[in-house]
Amino acid sequence: MEQIDVLSLREAFNRQGIVLCFNGPFSASLIEEIGLALRKHMASFNASQSAVSDVFSVYIEMTQNIRHYSRQKELTGSDAHAVLIVSRREDGAYVVCSGNVVEAADGPALMARLAMLATLDRDQLKLAYKTQLRQPHDPDAATGAGLGLIDLARKARAPLLGTLKALDETRSFFSLCAVI
Repeated sequence: MEQIDVLSLREAFNRQGIVLCFNGPFSASLIEEIGLALRKHMASFNASQSAVSDVFSVYIEMTQNIRHYSRQKELTGSDAHAVLIVSRREDGAYVVCSGNVVEAADGPALMARLAMLATLDRDQLKLAYKTQLRQPHDPDAATGAGLGLIDLARKARAPLLGTLKALDETRSFFSLCAVI
């Protein structure tokens, strides 16, 4: 087994302001425990209650979306694993990023939804949220990308950033970042 250079990882995390990083499958209990740790860690930085609440809310939305998608698509093994990173910038903003394997066919719709949301200002996002709230919920929707994604965009200081990288013909890796 190759030795992991933990010091180099620590130094890279510190350079990038990473305060929390997880790589693996999400369970309900794990999401809850990491969320508690995130709240306590942010409190140690004397983050405002509104910042803690917004970052926690974004964290929950991202992890629940990944968990729901993985279960719905019946992903197994490393395909069911996800990555979550929370970093703190020098200006005090937090960046919450997540990434997970998606079916290649689902990726373009997610990216299109992000691009559309990026064109909306605060008032338009509020209207989009209210409009989506009135729509019937489709629990069988392949990608979701509805109310929760709009809510992420509303909480973010800047447009949400997403990337989609092909892994093979049937799978892609979707990443989403929100600056809070």
